[in-house]
Amino acid sequence: MKNAETCACGSDIAFVECCGAIIRGIPAPTAEALMRSRYTAFVLGDLNHLRASWHPGTCPADLALDPDVTWTGLDVVSVEAGKPGDRRGYVAFRAHWREHGRRGILTERSRFVWQSERWWYLDGEVVEQAE
Repeated sequence: MKNAETCACGSDIAFVECCGAIIRGIPAPTAEALMRSRYTAFVLGDLNHLRASWHPGTCPADLALDPDVTWTGLDVVSVEAGKPGDRRGYVAFRAHWREHGRRGILTERSRFVWQSERWWYLDGEVVEQAE
C-alpha cells in the first residue's frame, strides 16, 4: 500500500474507511467499490476476499495468487452503471504490476451483478501488456 493510512486502490481515502471495510464484510455500495476492494485484496494477498466477492457461478475452484507479482497501482478507466438500484455494472481498469524486474499493466473490463442484496464480480475481459 502507499502508506499505512491510504488505501491501495488509489482512492486517497484511509484503508479502514475504504476497501478495509468491504474486505471485513461490509457490502460494497457500488460495483466500482467492489472492484477497488478486489484490487486491494490482490495487493494484500487476501484470497478469502477474492473468493467471497466472486459470484459462486463463475468463481474458479483453483483460485490462487502468484506470490511473485507485486501490484503497484490502479487506474479506473470507466464505470458503466453498477450503482444502487442497478442490476449490472461494468468497470474498466488498468492494474500496474511488477515481477522479477519486469513491469506490466493488466487491463480489464469487469462485469458485476447485483444479486442477493450485494454486488458480485462475475468475470472480465483481460488484456495484459508488458511495459
